[in-house]
Amino acid sequence: MIAATISAETAPAVVALKAITLVLGGLITFFAARAYRRTGARPIGYLAGGFGFVTLGSLLAGAAHQAFGAPVDVVLLIESLLVAVGFAVITYSLYSE
Repeated sequence: MIAATISAETAPAVVALKAITLVLGGLITFFAARAYRRTGARPIGYLAGGFGFVTLGSLLAGAAHQAFGAPVDVVLLIESLLVAVGFAVITYSLYSE
């Protein structure tokens, strides 16, 4: 089992990068959702949902670690699961009609 912690020196950088990921992922999700509402194209809706999952993974992982003190291995598991689901939905959006 991985038993790692984030050092005090790298924690601010991790928090800053998670914040940037949240902002950019939120913007991509917002613009894709807006395009879906405008066009009604189902694949664009799936694309928005996929990016939403990827962004949610980053948000929940960061919150679990910073707010609730979850161990790093649990945080990685949460983030990896939601990112994998998000990429699966994005992949589906690219091949659906």
